[in-house]
Amino acid sequence: MTGITNDLIYDVLKSLRSEMSEMKGDVRAAKGELQAIRGHISAIALDVSTIYQVAGRHDDRLERIEGRLGLVDPAH
Repeated sequence: MTGITNDLIYDVLKSLRSEMSEMKGDVRAAKGELQAIRGHISAIALDVSTIYQVAGRHDDRLERIEGRLGLVDPAH
């Protein structure tokens, strides 16, 4: 194992440090993107909930209108 010197080891460690630093940046970017996606999913969930509430109110109104017009059979 001739040829392995402290300088060679030092160069390898420097390149590893550089690559690790680059990976840290990539992980930070991915984390930021995931947080943005999480925020969008929360907003979508809120929108869907609102849509269900509105649809429920419309369903209630439609049932009352049908009842007034005699379009549905009365409940037993």
